[in-house]
This record gives sequence, C-alpha cells and structure tokens, in this order.
Amino acid sequence: MTFDPISALSPLDGRYARQLAALRPLLSEYGLMHARVKVEVEWFIALSDAGFAEFKPLSTKARIELRSLVTNFSESDAQAIKTIERTTNHDVKAVEYWIKAACQSSAELHAEVAGSSEFVHFACTSEDINNTSHALMLSAARSQVMLPAIDQVISTLSGMAHAMAGLPMLSRTHGQTASPTTVGKEIANVVARLHAARERIAVVKLMGKMNGAVGNYNAHLAAWPEHDWEAFARQVVEQSLGLTFNAYTIQIEPHDYMAELFDAFTRCNTILIDWSRDVWGYISLGYFKQRTVAGEIGSSTMPHKVNPIDFENAEGNFGMASAVLTHLSQKLPISRWQRDLTDSTVLRNMGVALGYSLLGLTSLQKGLLKLEVNATQLDADLENAWEVLAEPIQTVMRRHGLPNPYEQLKELTRGKAITREAMHAFIDALALPASERARLKLLTPQNYVGDAERLARNI
Repeated sequence: MTFDPISALSPLDGRYARQLAALRPLLSEYGLMHARVKVEVEWFIALSDAGFAEFKPLSTKARIELRSLVTNFSESDAQAIKTIERTTNHDVKAVEYWIKAACQSSAELHAEVAGSSEFVHFACTSEDINNTSHALMLSAARSQVMLPAIDQVISTLSGMAHAMAGLPMLSRTHGQTASPTTVGKEIANVVARLHAARERIAVVKLMGKMNGAVGNYNAHLAAWPEHDWEAFARQVVEQSLGLTFNAYTIQIEPHDYMAELFDAFTRCNTILIDWSRDVWGYISLGYFKQRTVAGEIGSSTMPHKVNPIDFENAEGNFGMASAVLTHLSQKLPISRWQRDLTDSTVLRNMGVALGYSLLGLTSLQKGLLKLEVNATQLDADLENAWEVLAEPIQTVMRRHGLPNPYEQLKELTRGKAITREAMHAFIDALALPASERARLKLLTPQNYVGDAERLARNI
C-alpha cells in the first residue's frame, strides 16, 4: 500500500495531518534525526577546541560546512540515515556513520578532518545524543508551536472578555440559578487560569547531559584523565545547545523535567476541557449562537442542527493528549538500575501527546471564532430569575439587624418562581429605612453583577 494520509493508523497523520504540519518536522523521527545531527556536530566542533594535540581547532570554513549539515538537513538525508540503520540496526550509530560519510564526500572537509573522523561521537553513549536531542525537539516545539497556539487562544478569550465585560448573564451553581455575573467575567476567569498554566509550561528548564555510559565520564577520563570533562560537557550542553546541564545522571537523563513539562501541559488541557464543556453548555442554553458555514451539515437527518463540534473535538483531543502526557510523565522518570530501554519507545510518542494538544487548541480556536453572543436569551433567562435577589436582600437585612433574614427569604423563594412584583412587595414590607428599600428595589437580575465588569476589563 502506498502511504497516503487516508491510510494512516493515527488520525494525527491521517484525518488531521494538515492541522499538525507545524509539529511534524520537529517531533517526528525526521525531527529526532535532525536534532541528533546537530548534537553530534556541535560535540565534534567543541572537541576540536578542547586543546587536544590530536585534534586541532577546525577552520571557519569547516565549521560552516559542518553546521550546514544541520541547516540543510532534508528528508533525503533522513532517508539516507535510515538506509544505514538497516545495516547497523542502531539509529544513533547510523547518524554517526552518516556524518562521517558526509565529511568524506566533501573535498574540503575530508582534507581537514580525515585524521580526526573518530572524534565524531567521541566518548559518547547513545543517550548523550538522544537526551539532548529530545530536549532540543521539545524546546523547538514549545517555543515555535505550542506556546503560540496557547497564546492565540488566550488572545481570543481576552478580547471576548473585554468585549462582553458588561453583558450580564445568569450564573448556575450545581446547575441551578445563582447570583448573576457577566459573560466577560466568566471568560476572564479562564484567561487568568490560562496565564498561570502557560507560565508553568514556559518556565520548565529543559535538561541535558553528556557524561557517558553511566554518568561518570569513564571513557572520557580514560582518554584524557587530566581534562575537566564536566566543565566541557556543561559548556556544550548550555552554550552550544542552549539547554540546562544536569551533572548527576545514570546512563539516561532522568527525565524529571519532562514529567514537569508534560504535567504542565496536562494542567493546561484540563482547564481547556473545563472551558470547552462550559461553552458547550452555554450554546445549549442559547447564550451563544454559532455562525453557520455554507455547505456544512450538522446532522444527516435533522437539517436544522448546528452542532458545537469544535468544542466537542477540542474536549476529546485534550483528553487524548492528557492520557498520553500522563503516561509519559509517570513512566519516563523510572529506569531499572542505570538503564533500560522502555523510555526509548515511549519517547517516540512526544509528538502524539503534543499533537493531540495542538489539535485541541486548533479546534477550540476555530470554535471560539464562530461564536456569537445571544443577548436576547441572556436577558430572558435573567428576567425569569428574580429569586436570585434573595441573596442581596437577606444580606442587607442582616446589616440592619432584622430577624431571621435568611429564613424569611428561604420561605419566600426556595423552589418557587418569583416575579418582580412579589419581590418588591416583600421589600416594601420590611422594617428598613426608606432609602434602603428604594435602593433594594433598584436591583434587578440584570444589574446585580457585583464587580464583574471591572474584573473582566482588567484581565
């Protein structure tokens, strides 16, 4: 079977392939190979600057040509590495051999590094290359794709919060009518949560180690016992690769930072699942309408339907993402003794986890842009909920020392439909100052929103 998105096992590479194009070059196997080449090249160049008599500093031209292996890395290069891997049956060794072959095929590089080619992958275990490559992949995915997608949703929601800051809405606690709020304030609540969630994702330090087979620089010191290999490794990890150095590891970098990062994404997803369900409910109540799209069909049998599919898709995909992210965060920090291979196959699903998160963000953003607020329905629900004014009335009664205020309002309103007239009649009978009775009678379900508008505008 010739591969086509329609034959893909994963919907991320099938039905939703187009939406995930930005992540694919970063978190695919191609992305992993690309990152490995970068790490190997930077390690090789750094070794030439280490002061070893056996490996002189590379020329500027050689450095440029070596780094061009990274900047010009293509799918054909990745396929060439895969071809080598069919012989080696080892993916990292295949990258080493590909770099050596590239040096041999370049006349200028061959002349300069012919006697130094064994410094490619020198003293490295495969995990020195892999752990730093995974960190580079996550760094690029976070900064180039995931945070911008989260920022786009935050920006859209912030605009909605400001635009609807003063639009009153009936709240529902336990699904029952409750003190009014504004549409903008409810959206501002989500924005505030997302700001915190985004910060948790952004601040995680991405770690790397380059310390050999079990973390002790055994091979490094066997070759040059007088060299400060820890300082050298730190320089490569932090200055050449832009990661944070981890000095204490077994064969693998322990992946605690990955667990922290994936948990941070999971918490963000949870917030957005919560919001997706709320919007779904508000659409069902008629608080929001959805702009129709020409040609779209909501139901194969009911022509009138405009289903909230974008929010349903978002909820489902955030759930899929968090399921994989949770497994990653719980599994990856665990390794038997100095090394087992269970993390290797699991790590290949980083793109799956973040792919579902990105798909959720894309679906949510698409749905938000279709929403139209239905002010008429919002007002109608408020007008039918005069019982919510029981809260402010009994609170004012408490202030003035009237007996049993809560119990009086409970008797008047609990489980009953209350009209403006019934509420005003109750207020008129209260032994309150005339000014207080007049003030209470100015309250309506529409204007009893507390400080909601200011809070929404301040987000």
